[in-house]
Amino acid sequence: MSKKDNNRPIVYSTDPDFRQEEEREQQQTLPAAQQNLYLVLERHGGGKMATVVENFIGSDDDLAKLGKMLKTKCGVGGSVKDGVIIIQGDNRDKILTILQTAGYKAKKKGG
Repeated sequence: MSKKDNNRPIVYSTDPDFRQEEEREQQQTLPAAQQNLYLVLERHGGGKMATVVENFIGSDDDLAKLGKMLKTKCGVGGSVKDGVIIIQGDNRDKILTILQTAGYKAKKKGG
């Protein structure tokens, strides 16, 4: 029988420094000039194209703010999940320009 907390099983660990995910500290957000972001074109949901922004180092709130800014400037929908920003459509060139204008180091990844 396992106990559950917020629908997550509690894990037994022999590590004395083990902490549940919600107890971990938020990661400090690096300044824009120190971020190395990658733009990837992927297929999501029924073969539709999406631009994914990867490798953001920082808090979830700052990632959400960046995602909202990109969605607004591109005029499309998208989401922020699992530490990446997903923007609908092939907007790599537009997002690259927006990120570089905002001071981020960004480049396309893949073919």
